[in-house]
Amino acid sequence: MRGAGFLAIWSDVEPGNLTDYRHWLTREHTTERVTTKGFLGVRVFRAARADINRFFILYELEAPEVLDGPAYLARLNAPTPWSQRIMPQLGNFIRGGGVMSVRAGRGEGATIVALRIERLPADPQHLAEAIVACDGIAAVQIGVTDIARTSVPTVEKGMRKDEGLFAGIVIIEALDAASLKSALLQARKTAPEQFGGIDDAEVYQGVFALDARIADFG
Repeated sequence: MRGAGFLAIWSDVEPGNLTDYRHWLTREHTTERVTTKGFLGVRVFRAARADINRFFILYELEAPEVLDGPAYLARLNAPTPWSQRIMPQLGNFIRGGGVMSVRAGRGEGATIVALRIERLPADPQHLAEAIVACDGIAAVQIGVTDIARTSVPTVEKGMRKDEGLFAGIVIIEALDAASLKSALLQARKTAPEQFGGIDDAEVYQGVFALDARIADFG
C-alpha cells in the first residue's frame, strides 16, 4: 500500500442478490470509487464460509482527509441508480476509515483476516513485526479509525440501516489459512488484551482488485 489512509467495509449479501451485487461492485462501484480524487486502489475479499455471503472491501487512500473531502462527499451524496438499488440490500454493514498507522512486511496476501478492535495496542509496531515474522505471513497493517470523518452524514449513509463502526483494524495477510491460524496465536501472546477473546477469526479470500492507475470507465 502506498497511501496513508484507508476505508474498510464489511457487508452481507442475500443469495438472491449476489449476482447483481457482484456485477455492481466490479463493473461500476469500485471503478467509481477509485477514480475519485484521493483513492488509490481497492481490494475485495469474501469470507471463506458456506453459510453466508460476507464481503470485506479495503480501499487505499492518499490520506484520511479524503474521507470527508469534497470529491468523495460528492459521490456519497449522488449515488447512482444501481447504488440506490444495492445499498438498502446490504446487511450487517460496518464501515470505517482513517489512518493506516503501522505496516510491516512486503507485498500482499490473498488469504487474510481483518479484525475490528475496540482497543488499540500499546505498541502497534511491535505487534505488527511480531506477527509478520511468523511463517507464511506477507504483511500486517494496523489502522486507526477517524470517527469524525467516517461519520459525516450523506445521502448514501442514509440509505443503510444500523451502520456499524469500530475503533481500529488489524489486517493480517497470509499465503494460506494455516499460516493465519499460527499468526493469530502469536498475536494473542503479544497483545492478549486485543486478541485474547478471538478464538475463531473469520478468514477471507481475495476475489477482486482494482488500481486507480488502470481504472477507466471507458
